[in-house]
Amino acid sequence: MNLQQATVQEETHKAPHSSHHLEARDSGLYLIGLFKLAKAIFFLGVSLGALHFIHHDLADTVDKVFRELHFDPESRVVDFITDKVALVTHHKLRLISLGSVLYAMLCCTEAYGLLRRRVWAEFVTLWLSVSFLPWESFEIYRAPTFWHCSILLVNLAVVAYLVWMLQRKKRRKGSA
Repeated sequence: MNLQQATVQEETHKAPHSSHHLEARDSGLYLIGLFKLAKAIFFLGVSLGALHFIHHDLADTVDKVFRELHFDPESRVVDFITDKVALVTHHKLRLISLGSVLYAMLCCTEAYGLLRRRVWAEFVTLWLSVSFLPWESFEIYRAPTFWHCSILLVNLAVVAYLVWMLQRKKRRKGSA
């Protein structure tokens, strides 16, 4: 075997490895896709729950839950929640259901694209994640809680990762 044949054979062995290595580095997209799928399932559940309570008494159900959990019915928290639940009408439940199912469909579309490693899904997810940043920042300004900060940090991490992935793909495509 001469030197040229050995070089060609070595390059053919490296190509699948480097391709596999690049796909292994895209595992972040897989995790984001699974997260989007979990969100889709959650919001589908919210939608179905809202539809369920169109034909049932939501206030009565909340009252039963508080009694089962042995909450003090005179508590300010219980009073606040029952007052807010009383404001939820059947029309609002329909709107909550519609909004939740639409958002679940969007998350499902993102999840499908990310799990199938589609570049359009990366752009859609990046755009949607960036679009929520002002609202999440306002929520932290209004009421800085652990959850608000956590949501913002996760969203920032997703945005940073997607920007990095898209730039890497652009550089790789430009050098090819």
